[in-house]
Amino acid sequence: MKVLLVNGSPHREGCTFTALSEVAGALKNNGVESEIFWIGNRAVQGCISCWKCRETGNGCVFKERLYTDFVTKMKESDGLVIGAPVYYAGPPGSLCAILDRVFFSATECFLHKPAACAVNCRRGGASATFDRLNKYFTICQMPVVSSQYWNSTHGFTPDEVRRDLEGLQTMRTLGNNMAHLLKSLSQGGVPLPQQEPRVSTNFIS
Repeated sequence: MKVLLVNGSPHREGCTFTALSEVAGALKNNGVESEIFWIGNRAVQGCISCWKCRETGNGCVFKERLYTDFVTKMKESDGLVIGAPVYYAGPPGSLCAILDRVFFSATECFLHKPAACAVNCRRGGASATFDRLNKYFTICQMPVVSSQYWNSTHGFTPDEVRRDLEGLQTMRTLGNNMAHLLKSLSQGGVPLPQQEPRVSTNFIS
């Protein structure tokens, strides 16, 4: 079993990385492999709503390495944790840009896999960012893994995050719960629910 931990911060080993590392440690203690995948700090192409991914079935037309690596790693993973700093009470635009594309064009990679997010803020905006990221999971029928509190840490530097003892415990609990759910699903043997044909309704005035 493996969990993909996405570092959505422009800082490779900053506060978000520190929070995700705590999740990774808990997963390791439970015998679950993980990998922290950094999205980088370069400009990220957003979705342009061309619908070519649905027309061709070949994924997003913008196949830069970030996109292809993300999709490949997600195919090989059994669970997902998305880490994000708080920018104006929301996730960074670069993170949302790549998430919009991978979730829409490679939905099958995410379906029914347990997921969670881990958010770091200096002071406020964590719950709004937490809410925004969880919406990616629920639209793909992904079981959302909970912790003992909303999945957030506080601090402006990694050292400050390491002083947030409650936040770090929340991250460890998240890792433990993710491992427990993955093991339960792997041992359950219950088939996934049958899918109805998708109904899409547009509302007009």
